[in-house]
Amino acid sequence: FYYFIRLCLEKILLQGVLQSRTLSGADAINALRPFYFAVHPDFFGQHPKEREVNENSLKRLNGYLENLQKPGFRSFKPTPLTFYVREREPNSSNVQEPFSASGFRAVSFTLHTRDLLSTVLDILNSCSLSTEHIQSLNVNSQPRKEAKSTVNRPIKWDKTYYSFTGFKDPEEELEQAQRVETTLISWLDDNEASAVNKLKKSLPLRKELERLKLELSHQLQLSDIRWQRSWGIAHRCSQLHSLGRLVQQRPEVLKNVKGRTVVFTDRSGMSAAGHIMLGTMDVHHHWTKIFERLPNYYKLQKRLLLLEDRISQLLGGIQVIYIEELQPLLTLEEYYETLDSFYNKLRDSRLPFHPRSLRGLQMILESDRYAPSLHEFGHFTIPTVCDPATLQWFIFAKAQEARENLKRKEEMMITEKELIDTSTERFSLDRLYKEPSVSSAQMIDCCKRLLEESLPYLQGMHLCISHFYSVLQDGDLCIPWNWK
Repeated sequence: FYYFIRLCLEKILLQGVLQSRTLSGADAINALRPFYFAVHPDFFGQHPKEREVNENSLKRLNGYLENLQKPGFRSFKPTPLTFYVREREPNSSNVQEPFSASGFRAVSFTLHTRDLLSTVLDILNSCSLSTEHIQSLNVNSQPRKEAKSTVNRPIKWDKTYYSFTGFKDPEEELEQAQRVETTLISWLDDNEASAVNKLKKSLPLRKELERLKLELSHQLQLSDIRWQRSWGIAHRCSQLHSLGRLVQQRPEVLKNVKGRTVVFTDRSGMSAAGHIMLGTMDVHHHWTKIFERLPNYYKLQKRLLLLEDRISQLLGGIQVIYIEELQPLLTLEEYYETLDSFYNKLRDSRLPFHPRSLRGLQMILESDRYAPSLHEFGHFTIPTVCDPATLQWFIFAKAQEARENLKRKEEMMITEKELIDTSTERFSLDRLYKEPSVSSAQMIDCCKRLLEESLPYLQGMHLCISHFYSVLQDGDLCIPWNWK
């Protein structure tokens, strides 16, 4: 892990040692190490939405740092970033920093600094991480700043020079640019050409991807083929070609996949939702073993459904569900163990729920939470470690609100789909979609405001509603849901 951090940061930061002597590249690597430990995607394996946000934000942060270190680069646009930061442990001695039920908190900040030291300090301060080590590093590095050669130092003219000659003051222009917040129109003006160019280059691959997907789905009689993460089109085509070769080489092992969904993800197995997971780093030998084990997986899935029914009976008829978009990607075995443990605790506690008194309500189980909660969509999120008495009180207290939220969810889903369809047609988009971390309420708000604008730039584009501005490698435009 340390090696990974060093590789990422040395490339970006060591280039600027000669341009910014207030903090050396090696010092900066050490300074940002707590930040990378707090936000690195590898620590969010059980939280796909938050992992994706951190991955994308790190890409944008690295781009900002790269620009910061380019010799003579002066045009710095304010860069808004959002990270999910891992919290301290519940038993931490620092009582001033509360531990959230999810184990992390969302932090949003905007970078507009022009030197390495200020940027590092800004990042650490925004994430409530200590900067004491930075202060000591800065003191030690000051002599190097004073000894810096003045040969390549840019000339700094007095303000009267610009007023007399009529030339533009570059520092004043930069400060003014930093004060102006990025708007949707200005960002599209700057990035439309790049997105169009990338999209045109990706069109042949997009057609190839669609052809491969339809061909394999028909050949294997699959319900669907999906991807857990937002890999590029070329990567997805490569994965489908790999599956196609396996079909040709070992057709007999794929006889049990009819009606199933195949998901390309980080590991192989069967998911809690009953989908066949093919790890993208695994070879055909591993995939073949998964297909051969499918009959056993189907037996375990039947036992899992029976376990869900037993839990439902103990909790007054409330339905136990698994929501793929909102929960960690668990294997069938992991989810069965979670359910079994929870069931044994409930059975021993003998909670006095009246039979069928909670029919129509829904709940999901999560092993990394500490307190029960009610989602805006109406389902209960119940920690597996939840005290039975607390669980009973919480469900009784929130039952009516849950029913109201479930009804509101149906209305919201209809509204969201209508707005997506209307926006797609209005702007002649090829596709309009959102990241999993964007809620339906945020998507609705975003689409309503988009429909009030005139945006000819979007014709034929792929538009993704996200938390930040970005042009993806295949030409998709990402804009924040709360764009200005």
